[in-house]
Amino acid sequence: MLVLGIDPGTAITGYGLLEIKRIPQVIKYGCIRTSAHNQMSNRLRIIYEGIINIIKEYHPEEVAIEDIFFNKNSKTVLSIGQARGVIILAASYKGAKIFSYTPLEIKQAVTDNGRAGKSQVQFMIKKLLCLHQIPHPDDAADALAVALCHCYSRKIKKYEENFLPNN
Repeated sequence: MLVLGIDPGTAITGYGLLEIKRIPQVIKYGCIRTSAHNQMSNRLRIIYEGIINIIKEYHPEEVAIEDIFFNKNSKTVLSIGQARGVIILAASYKGAKIFSYTPLEIKQAVTDNGRAGKSQVQFMIKKLLCLHQIPHPDDAADALAVALCHCYSRKIKKYEENFLPNN
């Protein structure tokens, strides 16, 4: 099974594809970039088309996307929310199951520390996915972290379904 992890953004949207095996394997990672000189509607179209093309080429069954991190800049939150919306639309249009994870959940899953810094997450992505170097740019590494968090979450949910009694 293929999982597509996505780190949404309007300037750079990171993506990472993992194949779930005994050990998750990296299939591809990268970024969809848009220019700040474009109108927001064009930037969102570029992101939408980029996600559609990735899904058409690789056919991931599940898509994991990072939730919005609320900071002081409401304009940034709004634009990332718009990017997230077109990503979810593209994934659902292509029939993928969509899952969402907070930055804290992602850091916790990858580093065992919900307050881990970016460099800690990147180091663990390199180690856990047996990569020769840390994926660049940061947005691609973050997307792989989202996908890896989903892989770990799937294992836990599967365990709970099979072994824990229903309440």
